[in-house]
Amino acid sequence: MALLEATFETRREAEMSIERLVQEFGLNRKAIEVVADGTLNSAGEDTSGGDNASDSPTPSERVDAALNDRIKVSVSVDDEAEAERVRNAFSEFGGDRS
Repeated sequence: MALLEATFETRREAEMSIERLVQEFGLNRKAIEVVADGTLNSAGEDTSGGDNASDSPTPSERVDAALNDRIKVSVSVDDEAEAERVRNAFSEFGGDRS
C-alpha cells in the first residue's frame, strides 16, 4: 500500500480531483484524506466554489474565506494501476504532487 499526495490551489480543484477518483474510478472515500497544507485552516489560496458570489440574488460574495494555504489531498492506493489513476486525476486538476 502506498500513499500519494498532491496540493491544490483551490478547494474546487481538490474536490474535482476527489470526485473523479470516487465517481469515475470507484476509489473508496475512506482511502482519501483532505487537509489544509499548513497549520491554519484553509480553503485554498484563491476563492472558488461556495466562496464566490452566487448567481442567486440573495447570497453575496463571501469575504471570510480562510485563504491561508493550499489544500492537501492524500490517497492510499493498493496497486500501481490505481496509483496511476490517482496521479492522472491529480494532474488533470492542477495538483502539485509531492
